[in-house]
Amino acid sequence: MGLVQAAVLVLDCAEPIELAEFYHELLGGEVRPEVGGGRVELLGTDGTRIVFRLDLNAVAPSWPRPDDSQQAHLELLAASEDLDEVERRIVGLGGRPLETRADHGRTDDRSYSDPAGHPFSLRSPQRPAPPKTN
Repeated sequence: MGLVQAAVLVLDCAEPIELAEFYHELLGGEVRPEVGGGRVELLGTDGTRIVFRLDLNAVAPSWPRPDDSQQAHLELLAASEDLDEVERRIVGLGGRPLETRADHGRTDDRSYSDPAGHPFSLRSPQRPAPPKTN
């Protein structure tokens, strides 16, 4: 067993409570503001942990434009048949669809930015490849 107990994604943003609420509405779980308000943790029902850290100088990534890197992103997983409904919810909560170079209409891998500009994707979980037959 490793010494590290967990990995936590930390997103810098100007409004940590508001961004935590955006992801709370998508993922469920519990929002836990830290004393002082500089960090807010979202503890998802499945053990997912995301921290939103106050950065008054936060600038949203410009991805997918090539002049800036993506920096980090989340992948949200949903059943293929639920993607359209989840997309409506994301947009209704203030998320914005992102067009990427690989956009070819509706797919099972879609890109968005949250209200603070952090990119994330919505996709179907990968299914195992069928066994090879000889």
